[in-house]
Formats: sequence, structure tokens, C-alpha cells
Amino acid sequence: MAKRYRGKTLLKMASRGRGTCPICGTKRIKLLYPKLQADGQRLTVCKKCRE
Repeated sequence: MAKRYRGKTLLKMASRGRGTCPICGTKRIKLLYPKLQADGQRLTVCKKCRE
């Protein structure tokens, strides 16, 4: 995992970068990866759903 997605950066984020993934519904997982929806809305998703 790249350093951008761990360490001091996570401590500064709300809830330390964790939440519920809007795509798969997994709870208490790191939401660090940006993804564009078909309508142009930007979502933050988990590592499994980023592709």
C-alpha cells in the first residue's frame, strides 16, 4: 500500500479515513480511492471497488 494511504495522512482525516463503502456496503473499511460515477459524481471507495 502506498504511503499516501497510510500513516500520518490517515490521522488527519475524519474517522481516520474509514466508513462504509457506497458500492459494496462493507462497514468500517478505509475509503481512500476516488472513483467517478456515470453521472460525473466523485465517490470515495474502498480498495476492492476502486477498479
